[in-house]
Amino acid sequence: VQELVLDNCRSDEGKIEGITEEFSNLELLSLTNVGLTSVADIPKLDKLKKLELSDNRISGGLEVLAERLVNLTHLNLSGNKFKDLSTLEPLKKLPQLKSLDLFNCEVTNLGAYRDSIFTLLPQLTYLDGYDVDNCEASDFDDDGDSIDELDGEGGESDDLEEEDEEEEDSGDEDGDSEGDDDDEDDEEEDGGESDDLEEEDEEEEDSGDEDGDSEGDDDDEDDEDDD
Repeated sequence: VQELVLDNCRSDEGKIEGITEEFSNLELLSLTNVGLTSVADIPKLDKLKKLELSDNRISGGLEVLAERLVNLTHLNLSGNKFKDLSTLEPLKKLPQLKSLDLFNCEVTNLGAYRDSIFTLLPQLTYLDGYDVDNCEASDFDDDGDSIDELDGEGGESDDLEEEDEEEEDSGDEDGDSEGDDDDEDDEEEDGGESDDLEEEDEEEEDSGDEDGDSEGDDDDEDDEDDD
């Protein structure tokens, strides 16, 4: 199992339950709105990259995350009870952490909140979806490929489709040309047969006329003999 989503599955005691180190291949764990007050019972998950803990009642105890989730890159703590910067200091021990969300936490009301967080956690690229220059985060797929890269692959696919269509059109034109040639050959053959028939008819007519003339001459000779 690489992804486990337990959103809205309420925890009776406010603790993480049912998740053990047997889930060693987990890369994404989502525990949104489950009533957590502590993350102390989270197991060691070396492959976990994304942890969703939004809309709970967590106010501290993040040291355990730095100890057990050493490859964490995305952490969502929105809608929790963090009030000051000191509660977030343990996150300094997560060197791979690139994205942190703290929407609707009291700590966001502090003066110079964003500058303070980026100073506290210099490894961060995005805080609440924006980088240090207030540029919005890019969208990434599960493998880390950006949408632009995917579009580039799509462009190559479009080019291949266009080439296929051109080849099909060329094939259709060749087929039409061959068909026209066949029609012309058929017409020539039909025309040749017709001409031959006409010539035969003319020869028969000429032969008939000659026979008629010959018979007429014979009759004239017979009449002279009778006279």
